[in-house]
Amino acid sequence: MSSRSVGRDRQRLTATVTDIDVGRQKALLVAVVDDSSTPVEVDDSLAEMVRLVDTAGSGVVDIAVQRRPHPDPATYLGKGKASELAGLGKALDIDLLVVDGELSPVQQRNLQHIFEVDVVDRVALILDIFALHATSRAGMAQVELAMLRYRLPRLRGKGIEMSRLGGGIGTRGPGETKLETDRRRVLRRISQLERELKNLATVRETQHKARRRSEMPSAALVGYTNAGKSSLLNALTDSDVLVQDQLFSTLDATVRRVDLPSGRAALLSDTVGFVRDLPHQLIESFRSTLEEAVNTDLLLHVVDASADQPERQIGAVRETLESIDAHQMPELLLLNKADAVSPEALTRLINLHPDAVVVSAVVGTGLDQLLERVEETVTPEAQDLELLIPFDRGDLVARVHEVAEILSESHEESGTHITARVPMRHVAGLSGFAV
Repeated sequence: MSSRSVGRDRQRLTATVTDIDVGRQKALLVAVVDDSSTPVEVDDSLAEMVRLVDTAGSGVVDIAVQRRPHPDPATYLGKGKASELAGLGKALDIDLLVVDGELSPVQQRNLQHIFEVDVVDRVALILDIFALHATSRAGMAQVELAMLRYRLPRLRGKGIEMSRLGGGIGTRGPGETKLETDRRRVLRRISQLERELKNLATVRETQHKARRRSEMPSAALVGYTNAGKSSLLNALTDSDVLVQDQLFSTLDATVRRVDLPSGRAALLSDTVGFVRDLPHQLIESFRSTLEEAVNTDLLLHVVDASADQPERQIGAVRETLESIDAHQMPELLLLNKADAVSPEALTRLINLHPDAVVVSAVVGTGLDQLLERVEETVTPEAQDLELLIPFDRGDLVARVHEVAEILSESHEESGTHITARVPMRHVAGLSGFAV
């Protein structure tokens, strides 16, 4: 392995050439780190990149790390290091160079010239995974928009990066033939996608207004990718949302009804997972989907308690929430996968976050406590009212059912007798029928 001086156990992160399935691309993973990066941070970042490459359908055969104050403006790696690693790449017969960082168009072209293989940076890798998992109309449009925005400054004829029509990382999404056209056509396509997504956002806002009118409280599951949000949604709502042990397996917001302990219902949505340094192209393109978290009463921040550094994941999620102005929303931290973490590590996390709820979507630990906490947070202040509503005011009876928690109901000679827990904002409108 190259650059062994950085990291704890680099061997555990990589596969050998013989471990790569036939037909999968073989990738060399490289990174440039400065002296402020600790070995633990470097290894965690590289481990995440290995998982990203695997999710995209390729395999990492070796990893190289170069310490320098900042990336070289022309080649990212120093020229000598780039030449050295190009030789390693030829010896390993790699198909792909993956860079744990964001490359400029110049750096990407120069590295392709030196290595004579496709070069993919962190942004392109994440975009590729999104393209792999996008299924809905909105999801596919958002991925295509993000990819076009990323590739637009890289359009300069049919180079290595522009002439491929085969499979593999960097070839999914809108398709290379679309990107070989002139800049004007690409810009026209970007404008078309922006209009389409704006229309879809209008539909989504209409749905949000309908939910708000129904007075049904809502909560959104947010968190680092693969933290277990979809599994938790399934456990709480008895749903069958797709669950995969892959990064970014959920792209489109999924909304389900959940019954709270009082019997009242709430809406629970699963959102796209976040990741360290989520590309700004994706944040912009997926803003309407990410803003599902803004149009809610409570954020359920799901944390993988078994992760090596859950604090870094919490920080990455909150940074992304801040970028979409959702950081001031009420938040309840959920320490998920409690069944997969040592008691010592779990105790440390609980001490750091005493208000968090410890849960396990797999074995059901803490789900009842979670629903109780959700209800405490999203249920508005209310007053118990005893009402007698005339039979000819069926519309008012329906309204009470819609906005209040029904405690008892019976039919008497003079009308419908209802005892209900009514949100304070509706008390005045019903007080004329109070007994």
